[in-house]
Amino acid sequence: MPETNCAACGFANPAGALYCGNCGQGLGRPCPSCGTPAGEGLMFCTACGAPLGGDELAEHPAEERKIVSVVFVDLVGFTGRAEKLDPEDVRALLNPYHARAKAELERFGGTVEKFIGDAVMAVFGAPVSHEDDPERAVRAALAVREAIAELNAADPSLDLAVRVGAATGEALVNVNARAERGEALAAGDVLNTASRLQSGAPVNAVLVDETTRRATGDAIEFEAAEPVAAKGKTQPVPAWLAVAPRARLGVDIAFRGRAPLVGRDEELETLLAVLARAQRERAPQLVTLVGVPGIGKSRLIWELYSALDASPDTYVTWRQGRSLSYGDGVPFWALGEMTKAHAGILETDGAEQALEKLAAAVASAIGDEGEASWVETHLRPLAGLAGSAEPGGDRGGEAFAAWRRFFEALAEQRPLVLVFEDLHWADDGLLEFVDHLADWATDVPILIVCTARPELLDRRPGWGGGKRNATTLSLSPLTEEETETLLESLLANDGPAAARSPDLLARAGGNPLYAEEYARMAAQAGEELPLPDSVQGIVAARLDTLPPEEKALVQVASIVGKVFWVGALAAVSGLDQPDVQARLHALERKEFVRRERRSSVAGETAYVFRHVLVRDVAYGQIPRGRRADLHRLAAGWIESLAADRPEDLADMVAHHYSSALALVRSAGGDPGDLERRARLALREAGDRAAGLNALDAAARF
Repeated sequence: MPETNCAACGFANPAGALYCGNCGQGLGRPCPSCGTPAGEGLMFCTACGAPLGGDELAEHPAEERKIVSVVFVDLVGFTGRAEKLDPEDVRALLNPYHARAKAELERFGGTVEKFIGDAVMAVFGAPVSHEDDPERAVRAALAVREAIAELNAADPSLDLAVRVGAATGEALVNVNARAERGEALAAGDVLNTASRLQSGAPVNAVLVDETTRRATGDAIEFEAAEPVAAKGKTQPVPAWLAVAPRARLGVDIAFRGRAPLVGRDEELETLLAVLARAQRERAPQLVTLVGVPGIGKSRLIWELYSALDASPDTYVTWRQGRSLSYGDGVPFWALGEMTKAHAGILETDGAEQALEKLAAAVASAIGDEGEASWVETHLRPLAGLAGSAEPGGDRGGEAFAAWRRFFEALAEQRPLVLVFEDLHWADDGLLEFVDHLADWATDVPILIVCTARPELLDRRPGWGGGKRNATTLSLSPLTEEETETLLESLLANDGPAAARSPDLLARAGGNPLYAEEYARMAAQAGEELPLPDSVQGIVAARLDTLPPEEKALVQVASIVGKVFWVGALAAVSGLDQPDVQARLHALERKEFVRRERRSSVAGETAYVFRHVLVRDVAYGQIPRGRRADLHRLAAGWIESLAADRPEDLADMVAHHYSSALALVRSAGGDPGDLERRARLALREAGDRAAGLNALDAAARF
């Protein structure tokens, strides 16, 4: 199916996506009234309110529970100042402030929900989740503070000052909210916390809660602050002052984990062998490491770098760049990082100094003065300097040729390794250039290593295909034995038994990052393990990359359980079985689910979640009322399987009916017939357990 390019940032989204996976902008067919892109699943245009037709909302619920980060910005002392001003003068002061604050908040992927006088509120993680929503929120808050300083510098008469608060937590989100009509996007205590933090922040400062600080400590520098005595809170809210983003360099490949490399020796040997081939044949080689978040792509890059650095006989030039999921939307960002890193250009360098460094770097690589000047002119935009216009879609364009010549010149001096990280977030132009470089560079040893999630192959199904010099390595989960080995090293002080905990192994699911996060929590808590914030964000962001109909099916499957069947999903969702089968096939290709070879239900194809955490996060997103309805439908389908021996599946039926009843009661709804159904199901389950002499279980039922 064709992908949908976002009109706001150009990001290529999967067909059917409701919102842009990069910036959150609504996608889809144009509104027949005003032409604004309208996401699949919307009944009304979010710009003008015109009806769009269709009844997709019945299939895709409008509400979800999500972890979001909320930012409140408020002008200091503006109310007293406004009392002395004419209303038109008040508006003249507020307009530039509102415009800059909104621009900065949206630049990092936030959704500005409302302006309340001189206050601005934005939500990060709604309607679309990103794994780094807390970082986006804090970076946006700091950017707002800097933008206000710029406004004051341009017009000292404004004399604006702000307080900013940010908090992260669970909220009920209306994914189809229309802010222009005053519809609330999110509801939950996290909004109150962010507002209270903003009220307690010093002037021109950003104050965040502990959850936000913990999620962003590697990216943002913080200072401890006094807890905020917030109205309505039983205890003061722990708070931290956000100082500034930590420096990021294109050559920064430091490994921050504490685990040994496990189960990836074959992939590392392949990378080294492909580099040797590039040197032997003096030809470019393209290797793409594909895998879900946390599976070990960046770790393999680090191990490759370490192996080359430790070898006395191998001398290479290593340049690395990462495509960002947020920011200015600058095309060719990763390529710019590589260029600036090679030239030694710092973020603090002025234009003249940066130009001198770039010219010197090009001259040292290319001896011919005329050719060097031509290459330098085309490299200037990558370094943030004025120069030749960036290319459009022409892969054979002059700028591509100049950039390629620069890298060829570097490779003529010594083998060149170019690492493009997070290529699934790259703009189309960068993807075209990487393809161009692999195709057209000649007589030089260049190893191009890309890391990407499976979403890249949805955008570019033919990526690397058909090229003699292209290799794609798909990183699979670690085996249970490898995961045990990894956990033993992480839990060395707790002994081998801790690493063999079935719960810990199941939650790790062969994913090294998940294993490390859960091992850290187990070492600290030593009790039942909650879902780490970092893992929650990663999984939720992946779910939000799915088209709405596929995401809705994942949520239905999460109700049925870790194992589920096509017939069950059809019965619970109301879809036809062929539609369910087609969507499950798409989810299997994207590595969310896996088809089982055998099924415990005759005539039914069984599927299983590839990772239990996908099921946990999807289940947690469903509002309680809808969750209760789905549990009730699942119980009905299971009852229909073996009507003549209901005791065989009594435990499953009891689970679904009792879950539905508990959810209805907690939501304050009317249980209706659920109490009777749950009572009968629990009695049957108790009788079955008693017949098996499982007396504790029988008593519990």
